[in-house]
Amino acid sequence: MEEMQTRTPHIVVLPYPGQGHINPLLQFAKRLASKGVKATVATTHYTVKSIQAAGIAVEPISDGFDQGGFTQAQNEDSYLKSFKDNGAKTLSQLIQKYRDTSLPITCIIYDSFLPWALDVAQQHGILGASFFTNSAAVCAIFCHIHNGALALPVNVEDDEPLVLPGLPPLKACDVPGFIKAPESYPAYLAMKLSQFSNLEKADFVFANSFQELEGKEAKSVAKSWPAKLVGPMVPSYYLDGRIEGDKGYGASLWKPLSGHCTKWLATKPPRSVAYISFGSMVELTSKQTEEIAYALMRSNVQFLWVLRDTERHKLPTQFVDATEHRGLVVSWCNQLEVLANGAVGCFVTHCGWNSTVEGLSLGVPMVAIPQWSDQMTDAKFIEEVWGVGVRCREDEFGVVKSEEFLFCLKEVMEGKKSEVVRRNARKWRDLAKGAVGGEGSSDKCIDEFVTRLKIAENRREKE
Repeated sequence: MEEMQTRTPHIVVLPYPGQGHINPLLQFAKRLASKGVKATVATTHYTVKSIQAAGIAVEPISDGFDQGGFTQAQNEDSYLKSFKDNGAKTLSQLIQKYRDTSLPITCIIYDSFLPWALDVAQQHGILGASFFTNSAAVCAIFCHIHNGALALPVNVEDDEPLVLPGLPPLKACDVPGFIKAPESYPAYLAMKLSQFSNLEKADFVFANSFQELEGKEAKSVAKSWPAKLVGPMVPSYYLDGRIEGDKGYGASLWKPLSGHCTKWLATKPPRSVAYISFGSMVELTSKQTEEIAYALMRSNVQFLWVLRDTERHKLPTQFVDATEHRGLVVSWCNQLEVLANGAVGCFVTHCGWNSTVEGLSLGVPMVAIPQWSDQMTDAKFIEEVWGVGVRCREDEFGVVKSEEFLFCLKEVMEGKKSEVVRRNARKWRDLAKGAVGGEGSSDKCIDEFVTRLKIAENRREKE
């Protein structure tokens, strides 16, 4: 039997430089580090200072916009081209930096948005692993498009839903918007499809989901998307507790106001507060912001609303005075701490995958108000497949009116569905904990990966 090596495997994790991509990949790095792997995060010069996680090294690479990141670029196309050119060059230099040390790089784990990283890894004779940050269901949809089984634009009518293997029937409101209108976000669509451009050459494929949650969806496209489900990638404190001190992701492009929020929540009864957050990227229209605000003004619901300072002008002028005794509006907060707080009764969310995974992992019922892209599909599963929330219906102009929002909020907080939704939320929370716990489905996948890294490093050391 081949003896395991004495040299520690060294993985480099390369996320796309957005909060929703950095968090799960950084968490994967921490999971691997807890199992004896040396873990380094390679990120852009602009984001490098925002990452501080115990036990994880951080190295800068260049996207060509070192002073301002994406905001310095003219558009998505120019940014991605620059990141590919400059990123490939500086990632290669990083590999060379470690080549003759006691910890040469064994494997590059790259965000699936950055498939060029696999080419760099293979040029240097090291392993390459693609990491998908979307749900398995959404990945399956794009996999079908990539394989030619689903043509663009995707024409879907409510009376003739889209039926794909392993997925529930999808109505027009359930599919990513830009596959119905490819011309609407051409750069983003191209980036989504590029995830599969060289995937068959990858040594490993991972996704931030877990077997109990999306095993069927992943299996339906396993021949072309052989992903191992290793999630949920949520800090260990909120799940299995096996990584000491792991209470946060260790990366923030914004300064959270968690202390203020925690003090305010401490004054509220159990399950009495609606936590409202639309993530780091979504900007609600003025009309949609007003409708949510009017609903809160007319209700007796207590709420904590995360609204960036640049968005506050969209609130009705009388909003703060009308809700001062029931609500708190902050520019940012520690979402995990808030969701874990017993005062929170529901999570009003845009259904980004990270937020969806966090809501599921902490067992918080959800009110879904998806805005674009993959969020539409995530909302479908939140309501109809996992049964952990309700989805607000839009009017003919794409706006969730105040009456609809308030109805859904009360349904989840105190209505007929509330007990069923809370029971389902607890079920998925327990399954999420089980998946990453010892001998859980995700934990086994991670252990298998670590074993293969050790074998690869052992062979290389003997050469």
